[in-house]
Amino acid sequence: MLRLGSISLVQFRNYPEASFPFVERIVGICGLNGTGKTNLLDAIYYLSFSRSYFSRPDSQNVQHGMAGMRLSGSFELNGEKQELVCILRENNRKELILNEEAYRKLSDHIGKFPCVMIAPDDVVIITGGSEERRNGIDSLLSQLEKPYLLNLIDHNRILQQRNSLLKAAAESGILDEALLEILNTQLIAKGNWLYEKRKAFLNAYLPLVISLYEKIAGRDDGLLIRYESQLHQTDFAGLLKNNQSRDLVLQRTTGGIHRDDLVFTMGNAAFKTEASQGQRKSLLFALKLAEWQTLKEKKGFTPILLLDDVFEKLDENRMYQLLHWVCTESDGQVFITDTHADRLQEHLEEMDVSYQMIQLE
Repeated sequence: MLRLGSISLVQFRNYPEASFPFVERIVGICGLNGTGKTNLLDAIYYLSFSRSYFSRPDSQNVQHGMAGMRLSGSFELNGEKQELVCILRENNRKELILNEEAYRKLSDHIGKFPCVMIAPDDVVIITGGSEERRNGIDSLLSQLEKPYLLNLIDHNRILQQRNSLLKAAAESGILDEALLEILNTQLIAKGNWLYEKRKAFLNAYLPLVISLYEKIAGRDDGLLIRYESQLHQTDFAGLLKNNQSRDLVLQRTTGGIHRDDLVFTMGNAAFKTEASQGQRKSLLFALKLAEWQTLKEKKGFTPILLLDDVFEKLDENRMYQLLHWVCTESDGQVFITDTHADRLQEHLEEMDVSYQMIQLE
């Protein structure tokens, strides 16, 4: 079982200094826009991933006009107390300390205290470019398997080196073919490994997403999700060889697993063009809750769930289905924000569960 018992924030976003004890499994956080509801959820996420959910640079998480920040959380994991501290120094150096012992690499922490966040702008996962969907899958697999994260880091570093070589060749007119061959060999090894992991995982994961979509939407809309990769048709070595001339012209690697995508369709048409707002929201929640459920099954305990401003995103029926599942059918800790305390309280009362309300001003 995973619980966050308390969190302290110093110079994080709009918080000069604040501490919050969490005494119930279900925690409601209310306040007007601008009071720091989302920032509090992001602080919890930060302790899980050592970074913000919103892909902003670390310096932008520091309170305006200040230098450095500090987050600390008291966790309980399977009956053991765990004290976690994250410090961003004035020189922008980040430190992560668990039970008074500093991590040598921040990547060693990923997956220790897993959490899933759902935020208003997450619909970009469905409507935006492929990078959003790839990042979601990579983030989940990185929490599930440390080797996946390490191979992904290596792959991205080699890809960056290859792109730098292509750019240098275009500028100088001279290509270091020996170095290109070395980088190709390294990229192929890492890329093939990651591709096989993604393919095997998505074979089981995507049917779960569709099943959850139907549960949240309350009907079968003919949703299909397909994993798309250039490696389905061509081996990686052949792909790099065939694309070399084009890569040199464009000064970047145009083929590989960094172009993988998830394709959503409904009734043989693109989901994002055919789906209603309600259908898009149902798919978003299905993707996130499939992530939450998968982490639970693989880890043996339920991850923390962070729901930011979800009442504005779902109708009454979908909202009830969501809350009933995460609050009454699960033992996981859930944090929910809303601008209207009465509305949130009414929904939680309907669930007939113990909860805590935090009012921000």
